[in-house]
Amino acid sequence: MKTRILGDSGLEVSALGLGCMGMSQAYPPFPEKQEMIRFIHSAFDLGITFFDTAEVYGPYTNEALLGEALKPYRNKVVIATKFGFDIQNGQNVGLDSRPATIVKAVEGSLKRLQTDYIDLLYLHRVDPKIAIEDVAKTVGKLVKEGKVRYWGLSEAAVFTILRANIAFPVTAVQSEYSMWWRKPEEEILPTLKEFKIGFVPFSPLGRGFLTGSIGKDMEFQTNDFRSGLPRFNKENLVNNQKIVETVKEIAAGKGITPAQLALAWLLSRKPWIVPIPGTTKLERLKENMAAANVEFTIDELNHLNKVLLGIKIFGARYNEELERTTGK
Repeated sequence: MKTRILGDSGLEVSALGLGCMGMSQAYPPFPEKQEMIRFIHSAFDLGITFFDTAEVYGPYTNEALLGEALKPYRNKVVIATKFGFDIQNGQNVGLDSRPATIVKAVEGSLKRLQTDYIDLLYLHRVDPKIAIEDVAKTVGKLVKEGKVRYWGLSEAAVFTILRANIAFPVTAVQSEYSMWWRKPEEEILPTLKEFKIGFVPFSPLGRGFLTGSIGKDMEFQTNDFRSGLPRFNKENLVNNQKIVETVKEIAAGKGITPAQLALAWLLSRKPWIVPIPGTTKLERLKENMAAANVEFTIDELNHLNKVLLGIKIFGARYNEELERTTGK
């Protein structure tokens, strides 16, 4: 597996990471714990060194899973986790980035991850009640204490990223980014390039849609995260099939799968972009990893980008409640 550097931090990771949320949240059915431990071991053996989790995934169970699975390889992997929520009695009850909450969250994450340090600690969502400078300074203290190596933000607005970076240098920003959600190209990517900050796209396969496995008649379980997203309602599933058909056609012409085309396209955008597709299946992991070896000619990229820009995407990516927590 090829590697990449996130920004100018020197933090080297596999060119593709592994998003682990779906192992215990959002995308049922959830495999047995021991099956996922074996899966994570296989991912490492195949070259994945960048693993993404969060305290709120579960809550807590996802971090505990990674802690147990990655303990034998701790000094050979990069673990990213996130804070920023008030978790009471195992339930997420809202945003909370008060300094005391951050310290408490990190102590809990360290225990569950069975480690003395967190490689990359993200603010999961910006808490408008707390100055981002106070958040950055709190994390800065944790860095000086050796409990955190690098830090970043998830789904933050440009102005917030800049303020945070002044208070304590930001290594990476995580946000959704894919062929069918390209808003980060407007302001986020130019800003990250200027300030040499890495970018970690989550849902790089459009929550599975760009793989071609979700047809227009797909029925989602009620506990499937996508069941509440406008982009995945019946009407929009039908209308959005055009991008799937296009991706399938171009991928077939290049002799690769739709997922590999979508991931390789993201990797081609910037050398400091590291997508973190999630999967619980070994064959899908191997398929995704092969995207790191896909190369495009300039003409191929120009054609692909032109075609993508001509496709209208239907439906918002989040409902109103979720959207209010982003872009702050």
